Amino acid sequence: MYSLLLAIIYVAFISLGLPDALVGAGWPVMHHDLDVPIAFAGIITMIIASGTILSSLASERVTRRFGVGLVTAVSVGMTAAALIGFSLSGSFWMLCLWAIPYGLGAGAVDAALNNYVAVHYAARHMNWLHACWGLGASISPFIMSYTLASGSSWPTAYRVVGVIQVVLTFVLLVSIPLWGKVNPIVPAGETGDGAVGTEDKPARRASAHVPLARALRIPGVVLILVAFFAYCGLESTAILWASTYLVSDRGLDPAVAAAFASLFLIGITGGRFAAGFFADRVGDRSMIRGGLVTVAIGVGLLALPVETDVLALAGLVIAGLGCAPIYPAIIHSTPVNFGRDNSQAIVGIQMAAAYAGSTLAPPLFGALSAWSGLWMLPLFLAVLTALGLVMSERLNQLVPQR
Repeated sequence: MYSLLLAIIYVAFISLGLPDALVGAGWPVMHHDLDVPIAFAGIITMIIASGTILSSLASERVTRRFGVGLVTAVSVGMTAAALIGFSLSGSFWMLCLWAIPYGLGAGAVDAALNNYVAVHYAARHMNWLHACWGLGASISPFIMSYTLASGSSWPTAYRVVGVIQVVLTFVLLVSIPLWGKVNPIVPAGETGDGAVGTEDKPARRASAHVPLARALRIPGVVLILVAFFAYCGLESTAILWASTYLVSDRGLDPAVAAAFASLFLIGITGGRFAAGFFADRVGDRSMIRGGLVTVAIGVGLLALPVETDVLALAGLVIAGLGCAPIYPAIIHSTPVNFGRDNSQAIVGIQMAAAYAGSTLAPPLFGALSAWSGLWMLPLFLAVLTALGLVMSERLNQLVPQR
């Protein structure tokens, strides 16, 4: 049961990553076909982000009522319906309409799956699963590219990914009986540095609903929310603005800048695969600390005022590698830091904080750069990195190791 369900979850994470880059990859063509300004992409992403935040906050109550298996299946089904809806949309307002179930489904499944893996599986799987998400997110632009290059239109790409999600929905519905048969893992004695042990214990009866106000009053929760907001903000800002910074401020050729900007994402995905091999031994706290310190080194290299661009390009890659273990480790450490009874509620709030950081930080930097210039990208990233490091270290002092 353990291995079969884990295989299904791996496939689910790959599939969940597929839709995330479709809007960005297809928008240069979509906005022409829909006859709307290119800036309208922000409206679509804001609707999706709003839905994900709302469903993340509600995920704890919904998951306790219906179970993680059913919530995951229904949420993926909502995403599949939204993607099929996108493929049938002939106007911008229809895209906005279908973006609502898209966001609601994405947030619910993200919170439910992440908490389930944090409670039931070791840290290495959390890293590898998020690497699989990155793999899925990297594949979708190629689906859009192949569709357009073959003479088809952008709705075909949405339809292809939508059909994949429909198949996954069916698999998840069939697998619902498996979700309650995998025992949670709990710390087995001293595991060092907050890492979760590997001793299986019988699952405890589901505890009562944890309201948002009570969850926020748990010592350390606000600290980890700020840290998660900062991390996701720096990641999304680097993804969106790194290439523009390298071209506009450092004078790089656009093709070279684009290649190294993509290496930031490759560094995250590859770094998560690599982190999985030692995450259980090192522990979540050290993974978070080491990741943020590595990001700081990369950002420092990016900011060095030297004539050669080699250090700046290397810094971008190093920053991507540093980002790799942070998100999985924050999620995986939640049951250890705050208890399994509270973890679903807190993971849902963490997902909301993550989406808020990813949504708000890039346009904030855009507004600041319009006022002061793109030169401040390393400074902006350094501030977010320092904020994440300070908040996570304060949490470590507040919550004892288990």
